[in-house]
Amino acid sequence: QVQLVESGGGLVQPGGSLRLSCAASGSIFAIYTMGWYRQAPGKQRELVANIGRGGSTNYADSAKGRFTASRDYAKNTVYLQTSSLKPEDTAVYYCNANIRGFRDSRARDYWGQGTQVTVSS
Repeated sequence: QVQLVESGGGLVQPGGSLRLSCAASGSIFAIYTMGWYRQAPGKQRELVANIGRGGSTNYADSAKGRFTASRDYAKNTVYLQTSSLKPEDTAVYYCNANIRGFRDSRARDYWGQGTQVTVSS
C-alpha cells in the first residue's frame, strides 16, 4: 500500500517560518503531482501549492511570495517552506499526491493524515 506521512507542523508566532515535509512510501510505480492542501475550522479544504513531475508549481494567491514548494524526487518527498506566517494561515495542512502504485491500474490521489500549523502570539 501507499502511504503519505507529514511532519513539521507546530506553533509559530506571526512572521515566523515552518518547513513541512511529506514522504510517500510503499510499492510505488510513479508519482505525478505532489502538493499541499489546508483546512481551517469551518472552511473548505483548499490548495496551497503543488508540483508536477517536471517541477512546475501552482500556488494559491495567499501563498505566493511567502510559501515555497519543492520536491526531492529520489526520496519521494515534497516540502512546503513557509515564511511570514499569518494567523490566517492556521489550519491542518494535508499532503496530497497523485500516485500509481504497483497494485493500481491507474493513478489516484493519496492523502496524508494532516499536520497542524498554528500561527499565534
